[in-house]
Amino acid sequence: MEPAMKVIHATKSFGKKKAVNDVSFEIYPGEVFGFLGPNGAGKTTMIKMIMSFISMDSGTVIINGFDKKKHYEKAMADIGGIVENPEMYITLSGRLDLEMYARIHDGVTKERIDEVLDLVGMKARANEKVKRYSLGMKQRIGLAQALLHNPKVLILDEPTNGLDPAGIHELRDILKKLAHEEGVAVMVSSHMLTEMQLMCDRVGIITNGTLRDVRLIDELTAGVNGAPIHQIKTSNPAKAKEILSAHYADKIREVGEKSIDIEVSPEEINNCIRELIEGGADILGVQLKESTLEDAFLQITGGGLNIE
Repeated sequence: MEPAMKVIHATKSFGKKKAVNDVSFEIYPGEVFGFLGPNGAGKTTMIKMIMSFISMDSGTVIINGFDKKKHYEKAMADIGGIVENPEMYITLSGRLDLEMYARIHDGVTKERIDEVLDLVGMKARANEKVKRYSLGMKQRIGLAQALLHNPKVLILDEPTNGLDPAGIHELRDILKKLAHEEGVAVMVSSHMLTEMQLMCDRVGIITNGTLRDVRLIDELTAGVNGAPIHQIKTSNPAKAKEILSAHYADKIREVGEKSIDIEVSPEEINNCIRELIEGGADILGVQLKESTLEDAFLQITGGGLNIE
């Protein structure tokens, strides 16, 4: 399958600060791609470059086969998005805002406006003035705005900011429906690890302007090396670590007071148990430990929420 969007060696500096450092990734039709990192990691800068709000120092963005530098209008015709807060006229109704925005795109009918209002759950409130909307309702109208022209690529920067749990859940369902049922390539930036795990199919992890890894959520939560994490319960974790370090030092993930976590395949865990028994360590139990996106993030970044 051809990617809906390719970012190739994107770089951006502000003075001596390199905000985005040689970043490359691809997004495919039908997936929700999470762009994950702490505040200040370079997420918004990357998105602003894709959306042409700021220029790149170097690099290329290709959208549906069109190089944005060479075929700007054709490339940007297939992209929609919200960067930071959605812009709209607060004294107009949500519907009138969409009708005005629709004028900058060819072929957006009133039927399409009704369709996107229904999709984001705002059809019943569309005739009320925007100034009376909650933040979550404004986010929905902003999303409807981004979807008016049937973009193949949808990019949202921190779309869950300010939403309550119910609003986050509803937004998640909308984005997954757009990707999985409509075939849209959805890119979502966020620092909310738990929410990204529930929402995304793949994630790219960025810290200090550098893309550290890009993987499927299932691969990341299986363990950083794609193997499950086993927790071995023992009365002497230090001794267990010493024994396992001979062959599995790079796979030991955590040493607790009464356990040691190790990321190995089901076949390897048998060897680990054998080595522990032969080495004289007691084993009180072994169980699979469910890994989270947070675990993977901390492992990949070395614990790093630090911003340089």
